[in-house]
Order: sequence, then structure tokens, then C-alpha cells
Amino acid sequence: MTLGRECMAAGKFAAGTLTVLMAASFAFGAGVTRKDLNFKVGKHSTVSINNQYGSVRVKAGAPRQVLVTAILHSDKVELDQATSGSRIALVSHLLPGSDETAGAVEYEVTVPANASLTIHTGNGSIHVEKLQGDLMLEGNNGPVEVVNCGDGHVHVRTLDGKVSLTNIHNGHIEISSMGGDVALSAVDGPFVKVSSNSGKIQYDGDFSDAGIYDFSSYTGNIEALAPPTASIDVLARSTNGPVQSDFSLEPKHTAFAMKVGSAFAGTLNKAASSVNLFSFSGKIHLKKRQN
Repeated sequence: MTLGRECMAAGKFAAGTLTVLMAASFAFGAGVTRKDLNFKVGKHSTVSINNQYGSVRVKAGAPRQVLVTAILHSDKVELDQATSGSRIALVSHLLPGSDETAGAVEYEVTVPANASLTIHTGNGSIHVEKLQGDLMLEGNNGPVEVVNCGDGHVHVRTLDGKVSLTNIHNGHIEISSMGGDVALSAVDGPFVKVSSNSGKIQYDGDFSDAGIYDFSSYTGNIEALAPPTASIDVLARSTNGPVQSDFSLEPKHTAFAMKVGSAFAGTLNKAASSVNLFSFSGKIHLKKRQN
């Protein structure tokens, strides 16, 4: 998978002066080196991290400041940095002879809460928390976790890495995974879209914000858990898998013939949010949360 340009813009960013206040390196022996970077940024900063091997953890910190701690596991990898205005790009530069072990870099980063973030990893994990800016996160096999974020775009793409979103509000969310499971808990917004080939999709929330919730899979199962007070207009269909609802929905007409056990459609309460659940051969279950 490719992410394109490492410094992909996610909206409009104000021009500002960026200053590297401090750069320090510490050797830990056996080729392990710690690098500390401190950047002063303007409003609406953008941070891009490209790390083939190793984890990336990012959380909200002080305004107008980006702090980076990077642990390089050998001298077969370097930390490249580029700055322009309030944009910061960090790249783990693999040198000849590097591999998954020697080329590993672990990042701990704090950014302003309104910063926008672009992260690409190969096999490392991604963890992001307490941000309100736009997030573009891409990985292969490592897990991706987003916690306590909101008010921005959240785009996640993985091959087989598991995706977990928790307590994400008022977000424009798009998640795509080939084989990784996707779990959403307390997630809402005007647009929430999840697509997977063989991974399982799980949703535990309220389907609120009068949003559009679109979950689709090919062979993976879809399980959505909602309270009796949910206000939804729901359509669920699996071509070759079973479909089940725990709710007594008000029936509605559809553009296709309804086959019992393979599809259902209806509304609940004021039907403020649209919910679409589609699979080719996976099981679909709309479950009622028990208080």
C-alpha cells in the first residue's frame, strides 16, 4: 500500500514560522540511539511520519509545540526531517543492510490538539489520542488505535492490521481493511464508513448525529450493537449469509425483493440516521443493547 506524498495536506493550514528548538541524541549501547526533537510551530500544524518498522504513538500536548522522541535500534537506520512553514515531515531512512530488527524506530510524539497528522507504517503499530485535527493513518499488519478524538476527518487503511476506534465524536470517518478486524466503540458523526474484505466489523454505539453509517464486507461478519432509543433507518442485506435483527422495526419498501433471513429494512424511533449493512457471505446481526 502507498500513501502518496509523505506530507499530504488535510485541509487548509495557516502559514507560520517553525523553529527547531532542540535536537539531542543519546546512545544506549548495542547500536540503540535516542533522538529528541523540539519544534515550535504555528497554528494548524501538520505532522507526517513515515516509519517502515516500529511503533508510532501520538498524543495531544502543548499548543504551538511538537515534541519527538525516537528510539533507533541500530546504525542501519537514520531519522530524516524536513520542515516548511508549520509542516514537519519525519522519515525513518533505511540504510543498506537494514531489516525488520535493525531498521526499527519507535516514535513517541506530542503535537498540538488541532494538528493534522499523516502516519505510514509497515508492520508497526499506530496509536493516536486526544486530537481534533484530520488524521490519515496507513499500515500493513500492525494494529491501528484511535482514542478520544473528534471534530476532524479520520481516514484509516490497513492490509491485515486490526483497527480500533474508541470515543470518536463528530468525525468524518472512513476505514478500509483487507483482512483486519475493525472495532468501533462510542463512535459517531455525520459520515462513518467501514469496508473490509475478510475482517469482522463490530460497532457499539448510538448511531447518533443524524449521520450516514455504511458498513460493508465481503466474507467478514458485521455486528452492530445499539440501544432501544437509537433513531435509525436501517437496511441490511447479505447475499449468501444470514441476517438478523433484535429490534422490532417499522417495515419499509426497498428497491429489491426482501428474502426472509437474508435481508431486512425498517425504521426505529425518528429514523434520524441512515444505517446500511451489506455483506456478500458474512453474517449480519443488529443487536439490541441491554441496559
